Amino acid sequence: MRNWLSWIAFCTLWTCSLGVRADLYTDVNALVQSGQWAQAQALAEARLKTAPTDPQMRLLQSHVQTGLGQTQAAMDTLRALTQSFPELPEPHNNLAALLVRENRHDEALTALHAALRARPDYALALENLGDLHLAMAAQAFARARLVTPTQSRLQTKQEGAERVMRSP
Repeated sequence: MRNWLSWIAFCTLWTCSLGVRADLYTDVNALVQSGQWAQAQALAEARLKTAPTDPQMRLLQSHVQTGLGQTQAAMDTLRALTQSFPELPEPHNNLAALLVRENRHDEALTALHAALRARPDYALALENLGDLHLAMAAQAFARARLVTPTQSRLQTKQEGAERVMRSP
C-alpha cells in the first residue's frame, strides 16, 4: 500500500511539473511574440540554469537573442543546438534564416540541407530553400549583366526572380 501511495504521489507531482514546464514555454513564447525581450530572456536563462540541455528553451533563447539584436549569439546558440540535437530540423532552418540575412548563402544552403536531412518533409525549410535559390539566381543574373550588359534576357530573368521573391 505504501508503494502504491508513493507511486500516486510521484505521478501527481510529475504531472504538475509538466504543467509548469509547459506554462514556462508558453510564457516565454508569449513574451517573445509581444516583443518583451528582456523578460523573455530572464525566464529562458532561469530555465537553462536548471536544464542547460533543454532543446525547446534553447531554441526560444535563440529567438530572444535575435529579437535583442544579438545575431551572433543567436547563431552560436543554434549551432550548439544543431551539434547537440542534429535530428531536430528547426535549429538548422533558423540558423539558415539568420545566415541569409547576412548574405552567407553557401552556409545557409548547408544548414537547410541539414534541416531537410533531419526531416525531408519540413515544408518551411523547403520554402526557405526555394527562396534561397531564387535569391542566388537573382544575384547570378545581376553579376552576369555586369559582364554582358547588352543581354536583355538577363535583365528579364533577374527581374522575374526578384518579382517572385517580392510576392507574398
